[in-house]
Amino acid sequence: MRGGLILLVEDQDDDVELTLRAFSQSNIANEIVVVRDGEEALDYLFTSGPYADRDPSLAPSVILLDLKLPKVSGLDVLRRIRADTRTRRLPVVVLTSSNEETDVKASYDLGANSFVRKPVDLAQFIEAAHHLGLYWLVLNEPVT
Repeated sequence: MRGGLILLVEDQDDDVELTLRAFSQSNIANEIVVVRDGEEALDYLFTSGPYADRDPSLAPSVILLDLKLPKVSGLDVLRRIRADTRTRRLPVVVLTSSNEETDVKASYDLGANSFVRKPVDLAQFIEAAHHLGLYWLVLNEPVT
């Protein structure tokens, strides 16, 4: 896969492990940074708090964003990403177990590039991860 960092915003250990395993089995070797809540995601993206020394020019190629997060919700993270000129064009894929139609609509209204429900079955999740990686890291043409 083409170079580029994946920012995974996920608070559930099982979902983090499943996502990492799915990407590994799909031969996606990109660096994956995992942050565990919405506040940490914003600190990472805006180089503040524990990430104040991070090089801000190394933006993620894609953000995989859960909605149900502690401290700052996924929708609020998305709102902040789209409100800032430094991050507004970053691809954001909402990757969630939510089945709520209101979450789908709110995500797109706030500027999500895609909304993907996490498959429960491991084989389906691996296939979904493969397609996500192929599209966002290989086929998609990012803004530079």
